Amino acid sequence: MAGLLLAAGGGRRLGGRPKALLDHRGRPLVEHAARVLRDGGCRPVHIVLGAAADSVRARADLAAYGVSVNPDWAQGMGSSLRVGLAALAGEGADAVVVSLVDQPGIGAAAVARLIEAYTAGADLVAAAYDGRRGHPVLFGAGHWAGIAATAEGDRGARAYLQQHVNALTLVECGDIAEPYDIDTPEDLYRLE
Repeated sequence: MAGLLLAAGGGRRLGGRPKALLDHRGRPLVEHAARVLRDGGCRPVHIVLGAAADSVRARADLAAYGVSVNPDWAQGMGSSLRVGLAALAGEGADAVVVSLVDQPGIGAAAVARLIEAYTAGADLVAAAYDGRRGHPVLFGAGHWAGIAATAEGDRGARAYLQQHVNALTLVECGDIAEPYDIDTPEDLYRLE
């Protein structure tokens, strides 16, 4: 079970502060988010950087993870998802859990729940909060090509998930995680 962390955004609504570099518990947010995937049961964990990639590499301890840089990060999350899936294609993973760097309220327990659903036979899984689809998401390897073909802009895998809604297993995580995003200066209070 691979983990894929999308951490390439430039933090446009944060005044150009890349989210990967935001401080959380005394370290860059990208470290926290990668550790969540690892602690939830993902090996290997791969991180896609983009904006300020050199600064992120200089400040964050990413030695335990694979790292790719998306040169087209400004085009949106879809391009980072494609870069990450391509990087993992040769790793022999049967599935991947995809997480976003700007959701520190989602911990390892949510990742583990998605992996449990995969172990029980589901190969297209999303965390749900009060019944609404959210992150993280899990894609069996058989879905990767289709996801990469439809991932555009900031929609990521949304179009693919909508096309395959009947195959999607929702796993309620509202009791163990909070799906808020760190998008604006008003959200920064959520960081510790």
